[in-house]
Amino acid sequence: MLHMLEFIVPTILFYAAPLIFTALGGVFSERSGVINIGLEGLMVMGAFVGIVFNLTFADVFGTWTPTVSVLVAAIVGALFSLIHAVAAVSFRADQTVSGVAINMLALGIGLYLTKVWYGKGQTDMVTQPFFSKSIPFLSDIPIIGPIFFKGVYITSYIAIIVAFIAWFVLYRTAFGLRLRAVGEHPMAADTNGINVYKMRYIAVLLSGALGGIGGSVYALTIVANFSHSTIAGQGFMALAAVIFGKWHPLGAMGAALFFGFAQSLSVVSTGIPFLEDIPQIYLLIAPYVLTILALAGFIGRADAPRANGIPYVKGSR
Repeated sequence: MLHMLEFIVPTILFYAAPLIFTALGGVFSERSGVINIGLEGLMVMGAFVGIVFNLTFADVFGTWTPTVSVLVAAIVGALFSLIHAVAAVSFRADQTVSGVAINMLALGIGLYLTKVWYGKGQTDMVTQPFFSKSIPFLSDIPIIGPIFFKGVYITSYIAIIVAFIAWFVLYRTAFGLRLRAVGEHPMAADTNGINVYKMRYIAVLLSGALGGIGGSVYALTIVANFSHSTIAGQGFMALAAVIFGKWHPLGAMGAALFFGFAQSLSVVSTGIPFLEDIPQIYLLIAPYVLTILALAGFIGRADAPRANGIPYVKGSR
């Protein structure tokens, strides 16, 4: 049993990390009142930038390349999300349509530039991805050390730390109070001197940065290159985690871990006796089936922020 957990837990954390980052971005955006269907596109852009930067500058930054690649992907993701922010906040466009446009635009740009720069439908494989490591001292702790701290990706624990930071920011700071206020009752927030447009812009930019990080982490840990199928629905799964987690950072993290477990089933099935005989195709579709089931019947009442998806017009009620 212990040996089984040593294999399963790191795999769950491995698959959950990109979802956690992206879902946290969705929480920030939707808590401010801006629906972000474009999480898929933000992940695609993050994956594309992370891979291309890694391939281009691997000789310059050496072992620091994946870390710098993620930071660059965060910046580009934030800038790319400005399209959604301008459309949804300034021009008061339909936020769902704007998010769908972001998804289509990101994939189109990524595939076009990949074809132009690499002459084929996918990039080369990166030489400096993230590697699994054992955390010194912690991995030597009896029982829990080999399960949680041996052969893990540092990105997994950074994602969990960021989730707690996001919770603290949203629920223990003045900034978080203002951001939640504009998502619940923007007119009341405006009356109290809070700049609704500014807060929503900041939230969407944070969403873009975290989505870019999520996409680049996924690309640099799981697939190691970029193509049309690199992200393949991960952004939509992150969006489901936002709803499943009831628009709460820690809830979104828990949902992402659950979906990470679902995705890991096809990998860990060989080491779990009761899963060995299940056809592989069923395990591959399990994440999507469990996502639908979770959203359809197991989360109870999940109320979105009251002003979510409603453009704000100054002076309106």
